[in-house]
Amino acid sequence: MTSASRALWRALLAAAAAVALAGCHHAIPKAFRAKDCNRPQPYDRAQSIPSLRVPPGIDPPDTHAALRIPAYNEPAPPPRKLTDPCLDEPPLFAPARTPATKTAPST
Repeated sequence: MTSASRALWRALLAAAAAVALAGCHHAIPKAFRAKDCNRPQPYDRAQSIPSLRVPPGIDPPDTHAALRIPAYNEPAPPPRKLTDPCLDEPPLFAPARTPATKTAPST
């Protein structure tokens, strides 16, 4: 075998392995996969900052249409497990399955 054909076989083998491994994502049931939305997010550490202070002699910016965020005075929500569904995710739809019942033949 030449080095070119050996390199081609290696590339084909690598591509086949990549395709096979990509399918493993679906092997884990959805209920057991961790949801990214339930992990701590960078914005969870956000804090308010004081208003802009403008030095004397400079015109302040127009803030008449600024977004005012009210104080949050509610209790913290209960903690969510990593496998809980995201709050913005619709529930899975599956029709209710009822066990088949045997009916007596009519006489």
